[in-house]
Amino acid sequence: MEGQYGPEWPSEEKVKRREMVAPEARYIFVRQSSNAITTQNIMKQDSRLEFTHEACNEDRLIGFVHYRFVLEEDVPVVYVYELQMESSAQGKGLGKFLMELVELIACKHGGSSDFDSVYMQSQMGAVMLTVQKANNLAMAFYKKLRYVISSTSPSRVDPLFPQIGLEKNYEILCKAFESEAKSILEEGN
Repeated sequence: MEGQYGPEWPSEEKVKRREMVAPEARYIFVRQSSNAITTQNIMKQDSRLEFTHEACNEDRLIGFVHYRFVLEEDVPVVYVYELQMESSAQGKGLGKFLMELVELIACKHGGSSDFDSVYMQSQMGAVMLTVQKANNLAMAFYKKLRYVISSTSPSRVDPLFPQIGLEKNYEILCKAFESEAKSILEEGN
């Protein structure tokens, strides 16, 4: 993540670490499991070759999505804090699949704990996320999934920010599922 944040990473890292262990954090993990048999050739002292076979069960994390149920502009939303995929897993549809799962969670019900029930009177109005402007691949990825720059994003809150030196290095993106959320979070009404 350091590369995407640039010089702001030292302060951002502390914030990210706190966010990731907060009680309201929710995760979906993608793990790669492989069951394989490895063969090892061992040369014995009497010049005989001996073969050994071992079962190898590898299970490793290759990606995750971190999200929360929050209120944005008084609209209940699922906010995606992180979508991370190992480079070997990118471009295989797993990120899209994780985002579709989050969208399904938002449309169907939301959370299940007492904390979440505050927001669960009905479906979530939208899925929102923050993306670094310099991360062109992520910006294109979310655009392809039909996310738009939210009316709450710094570039839309006050278009004069860049002119007075207050330009932010991120955008807030949104995909609304209901008309009220669309009006507030996408159109800014």
